[in-house]
Amino acid sequence: MQLIEITKNSFDIEIDIKYASEDNFTGKPIYKAAKCYLHPEAVTALKKAIELAKQLGFRFIIYDAFRPSEAQWKLWEFNPDPNFLADPAKGSPHSRGVAVDLSLIDQDGNILDMGTEFDEFTPLSHHGNLEISPQAQTNRLLLLGIMTSAGWDFYRNEWWHYQLFNSRNYTLLSDADAATEMM
Repeated sequence: MQLIEITKNSFDIEIDIKYASEDNFTGKPIYKAAKCYLHPEAVTALKKAIELAKQLGFRFIIYDAFRPSEAQWKLWEFNPDPNFLADPAKGSPHSRGVAVDLSLIDQDGNILDMGTEFDEFTPLSHHGNLEISPQAQTNRLLLLGIMTSAGWDFYRNEWWHYQLFNSRNYTLLSDADAATEMM
């Protein structure tokens, strides 16, 4: 499967691949390269989302996209919590190239307050959580509206995670299968 690389310049977005740094819940890099890839069908939906966000004066910052199966195993070994991580034996939408973790950025380059940080594995990260500020609730709803209008499905436990519908219909990919050289 040929995935498409998503870059800052080619898509007018910011990229901060958290699993290529120590700035993630494991405290260590999972990927050796901070690259961002998606399945061609996910790229089409991302382009729609980028255009919708732009019309409202926003841009995206992407924290993760394609995640090789090997990486999913490493994350699962660190924290095997099915409420926030897909069991790698079943496969993650990320490992199929059809999921993206992201947030919104305003015109001044500030990341919008979503009430929690990316990958905060608590109920505060759930869509519809009312224990976060009204502004964070509004920002989450804005992100949700943009992404679902562009054809993405959401995961109820993570405000940052979006995937294509019927994600299980796509092939699981390792780093070698996808030729991404991320691992």
